[in-house]
Amino acid sequence: MNVHSTDFDREPTRGEAKEALALLRAWARDADTAEIDTLDPAITRLLPSSPDDYPALTREYAADFTVNADYKADLPDLQNGPESLIKGAHRAIQHVGISNFRLPVQFRSTAGAAREIETSVTGTVSLEADKKGINMSRIMRSFYEHAEKEFSFEVIEAAIDDYKTDLESFDARIQMRLSYPMKIDSLRSGLSGWQYYDIALEVVDQDGTRSRILHLDYVYSSTCPCSLELSEHARRTRGQLATPHSQRSVARLSVVIDPTADTLWFEDIVGLCRFAVPTETQVMVKREDEQAFAELNAANPIFVEDAARLFAERLQSDPRIGDFRVVASHQESLHSHDAVSVLTEGTTFETTSLDPRFFETLFHTG
Repeated sequence: MNVHSTDFDREPTRGEAKEALALLRAWARDADTAEIDTLDPAITRLLPSSPDDYPALTREYAADFTVNADYKADLPDLQNGPESLIKGAHRAIQHVGISNFRLPVQFRSTAGAAREIETSVTGTVSLEADKKGINMSRIMRSFYEHAEKEFSFEVIEAAIDDYKTDLESFDARIQMRLSYPMKIDSLRSGLSGWQYYDIALEVVDQDGTRSRILHLDYVYSSTCPCSLELSEHARRTRGQLATPHSQRSVARLSVVIDPTADTLWFEDIVGLCRFAVPTETQVMVKREDEQAFAELNAANPIFVEDAARLFAERLQSDPRIGDFRVVASHQESLHSHDAVSVLTEGTTFETTSLDPRFFETLFHTG
């Protein structure tokens, strides 16, 4: 068989590859395992095998098997493999990690009592271009070391410090999502019930700068000012009964919290929302409460633009809050579409493009 010198400036032909494979297999038939491993262990995958070569494997789970240090050290770890294993573009990844691992976390209220609330946690780090991947479980392990502590932003930051160190990463973030219960009094009947607020807490560590961010979804009723005036016009000029349209609406407030200022409690930002737009949806309602709610809506008719500015007015007057974003969605009962608005303060939440389904996430399901 003639062996031609390799020309690396062109693609080998199928015939040349077939000759090279035959030559490699011929050499490997007479070589021992050590020789093959010295050249390249992957050669064994190119060799023909027979049923006799396949080991007899047990089908029983080894419940009593224990892992010692030597066995653990020998386990394959592809995520922390060499740069040569990277697939695709050799590019840095801004966020890689895990989303929606759940655990109970202790949160304290302004009344002083701590309560345990199921919390969904997302943790990510940046990944340099020359690293294959990260060990995802390290994020969970780092967070679990702090999970028994009562929540504070300092606890989240300690968890971030740990997994930045463990994963040798520059940037990192943790986000915690929860549904926070607050007991709300009815408007006139004296009843009370539990209102649940979708809240998310973030700590973002990027380029050596660390930010604390709180997100809140506030659900309210919005009565259209135009519809209210048109309804009153029909009553006044034609004696025609008419009703203005109103709809369930959602505002998502995202605020950067000043770490040197007083604590911004969950109850505080909910109260801020109620002050700005008092037509929050109700929990317990009797007839007198329903009538009161109709009166409250008539006293506070708002377009979606009004809502954004009313929330912004309260946020910018609170010294505990820095940059912020207000996203409002009025889920119309008149139209087949929604009315939306976005208002930002500062650079934190500035963006040119929005997720195509961004506003759909403001739909409140109860």
